[in-house]
Amino acid sequence: MYGPLIIKPIKSKGDKTGCWRVQLRPKYLQKNCIGCKLCLLICPEGCISGEEKNTFMPDYEYCKGCGLCVKICPKQDIVMIEEGEAIKEKKV
Repeated sequence: MYGPLIIKPIKSKGDKTGCWRVQLRPKYLQKNCIGCKLCLLICPEGCISGEEKNTFMPDYEYCKGCGLCVKICPKQDIVMIEEGEAIKEKKV
């Protein structure tokens, strides 16, 4: 299907790369997640954590907003939202 997806993040674990994410970030809806861990495996930064369905979340200090997790999610339980929208959601 997609080939080997295991990636070892080396450099970014020392550098908080999320600060240069430009406009979009993933939002995990945590409604239809089946716990397949594909998002965790495809993340180039290795910044997604979680064990069971509906528990997966990225570490936004390292997330670059590439959207690969959104593309691979078989249940479309992850969407990309604008940074400004995410900030508004935190304030509510």
